[in-house]
Amino acid sequence: MLISLSYPGPMADALQTPLLDTVDTPSDLRTLRPEQLRQLADELRQETIAAVGVTGGHLGSGLGVVELTVAIHYVFDTPRDRLIWDVGHQCYPHKILTGRRDRIRTLRQGGGLSGFTKRSESEYDPFGAAHSSTSISAALGFATANKLTGAPGKAIAVIGDGAMSAGMAYEAMNNAEAAGNRLVVILNDNDMSIAPPVGGLSAYLSRIVSSREFLGVRELMKKFARRLPRPFHTAARKTDEYARGMTMGGTLFEELGFYYVGPIDGHNLEHLIPVLENVRDAEEGPILIHVVTKKGKGYAPAEQSADKYHGVQKFDVITGTQAKAPPGPPAYQNVFGDALARAADADPRICAITAAMPSGTGLDRFAAAHPDRFFDVGIAEQHAVTFAAGLAAQGMRPFCAIYSTFLQRAYDQVVHDVAIQNLPVRFAIDRAGLVGADGATHAGSFDVTYLATLPNFVVMAPADEAELVHMVHTCAEYDDGPIAVRYPRGGGTGVALPAVPERLEIGKGRIVREGKSVAILSLGTRLGEALKAAEVLEARGLSTTVADLRFAKPLDEALIRRLLTSHEVAVTIEENAVGGLGAHVLTMASDAGLTDAGLKIRTLRLPDRFQDQDKPEVQYAEAGLDADAIVATVLSALRYNEAGVIARA
Repeated sequence: MLISLSYPGPMADALQTPLLDTVDTPSDLRTLRPEQLRQLADELRQETIAAVGVTGGHLGSGLGVVELTVAIHYVFDTPRDRLIWDVGHQCYPHKILTGRRDRIRTLRQGGGLSGFTKRSESEYDPFGAAHSSTSISAALGFATANKLTGAPGKAIAVIGDGAMSAGMAYEAMNNAEAAGNRLVVILNDNDMSIAPPVGGLSAYLSRIVSSREFLGVRELMKKFARRLPRPFHTAARKTDEYARGMTMGGTLFEELGFYYVGPIDGHNLEHLIPVLENVRDAEEGPILIHVVTKKGKGYAPAEQSADKYHGVQKFDVITGTQAKAPPGPPAYQNVFGDALARAADADPRICAITAAMPSGTGLDRFAAAHPDRFFDVGIAEQHAVTFAAGLAAQGMRPFCAIYSTFLQRAYDQVVHDVAIQNLPVRFAIDRAGLVGADGATHAGSFDVTYLATLPNFVVMAPADEAELVHMVHTCAEYDDGPIAVRYPRGGGTGVALPAVPERLEIGKGRIVREGKSVAILSLGTRLGEALKAAEVLEARGLSTTVADLRFAKPLDEALIRRLLTSHEVAVTIEENAVGGLGAHVLTMASDAGLTDAGLKIRTLRLPDRFQDQDKPEVQYAEAGLDADAIVATVLSALRYNEAGVIARA
C-alpha cells in the first residue's frame, strides 16, 4: 500500500520497506520502478519536515516541489543535465536526494549546508542562487555552451510564478530560442491569479502536445506551411499558437519563442513523469512546462498558514508550533514601519514602495494605515527605484524600502535615475551588515561603499532603534536630494523610543563618551561594542572617546578632525566592506594633510571575503568587529603587550 500523508506521521507504512534509505544520489533514484515514486515522495516530504523542524528555514516552498524534484531527477540525467533552482528556497528536498541527507540537519548552521544552492557544496548545484529570477539566464548559458561545444546534456530551470514578476526572467526568455531543445524551463505556479483547469483533460492534452509523434507531425506541417505564400504561412503559424493557447494557455510564452506545455498537476507523478520524458526526448525547443503546485503541500500546519510556512523557526513536527524567541526589543524593521506610518499621518506626500517584501521591511504596518500610498511592485527592484524617482520628481516624498543585498540589483537606477538628477528619494535599507543564517547572499555588506561614493547622496546609520526613529523623520523632512538610512536585521538594543522624533542636522555626529588617548569612531550598531571596548581600555589606563558619527556621508569633518588631532590613536568601525566609512575618513585626513603628523588611524570593517552562514555574533567576532577586536587593534597600534607599553613612538 502506498502512502500519501497530509500530516506528519511514520516515515512509511509498517508494511513497506523505506525507500529513501536506499537513495543517496539520483542514480539510485533512477533504479526505482515508477510505481515506487509515490512512496519515495511521501518519505522525502516527511524527511524535509523533520529536518526543518530541527534547523528552521524555508519549508513551504520545498514541500510544494517534492514530487517535481523526484520527477526531474528520475527523468533527467543529473548532474550531466544541469538543474537550476531559481532563488533556492525550495531546494531542501533536492539536497536530500543528492548526497546530502546525512548533513541536512546542519542547514543554515555554522559549518553546515547552505540554505540555498551553492556550487562549492555539490556537483548537483551547478549554479548558486538566493536572489530571484536568475535561473533562466543561467540555464540559457549552460544550454548554449553545450550546443556550441557539442557536449551532451540539457539545462533545466525551475522558476516560481513570483520570480516571473522580474524583468530579468523575460529578458532571458526573449533570447532563449537559439538554445533549442537543450533548454527546458519549468514554471512552478503555486499562486495562480488566473488558473486554467488542472485535471485529467489538461494532463492528457499536455502529454499529447509534448509527445514525439505530435511534435513530429507539427514539424512536418511547419515545413509544409513554409512553402505556402507568406500570408498563408503566417496564418498557419498563428492558428497553431492560438489554438493551443485557447485550450491550454501560454500564448505569451509562445511569442517569446518557447513551446508551451501545460498546465499540469505538479503533485501527480503519473502526469509529471510522461510529460517530462516527452520533453526530455523532444527535438522541438526551447520548451516551457507549466506545473501547478501547492506551497506547504502535505503538511497541514503549513497548508493552513497564511504564509504557507515560507520561513520558519525550529518547530514541533507533530503540532507545527514554532519555537518563539524570548520577548525582547522590537525589530528594526518594525520600528521603521511604525515610524514611517506616523510620519505619513501628518504628511500626505509620503509614499512607501517595496519589492515583494512588505512584512520583511515592516511596510505591512504602513500599508495597514495608508493602503493608497503603499506600493508593492513585486520582484522588480529596478522598477521600484525609478518609480520612486518619478514620484519624487512630481513632488511626493517616496520611501523605497529594500534589503541592502537586493538594492544592489538596482544600482544603475540609483545612479542614473536618482543621484544624477538629485531627486529626493528616501532609501530605507534593511538587513544592512551580516545576517546570520542566510549567509553571504543576503548580507548587506556593500551599501555604504556603493552609496557614499555617489555625489548628492546622504547616507546615515542609526546606533539603536531610537536613532532610527530620528533618522526616519530626518529622511521625511529632507528634500535636497537622495538620502539613505541603513539598519540591521533583528531586534534593537531596548532603548526607549522617542515620543517626538528629532530632525538631525545633516552630517553631524555626537560624542557618546569623552576621553583623551583613544578615539573610537563608530557608524551604526557597533556602538555598543565600541562602548564595551572603551571600558576595557579605560581599565588599562587608556582614556577613550567614543563617537557615534551617524553619517557616512557627509562626514562630520570638524568632529573627526578634532578627534584625530587630539588622540594618540583613532579607530573607525562599521558593518560594511572596505570602501566605506574608514576609506572616507582616511581620504578626508589625507586631503586635510592630517596624515603628515604621524597619526595612528586604524579601520575596522568587514573582511574582504564572503562569510558563510552562522550566528550573527559569531560572524561579527570572526570579522573582527566586536569589543575584543577593537581593544586588540588599539593595543597593537600603541604597541602594547601584556607586560605593558613597549613603545608609543
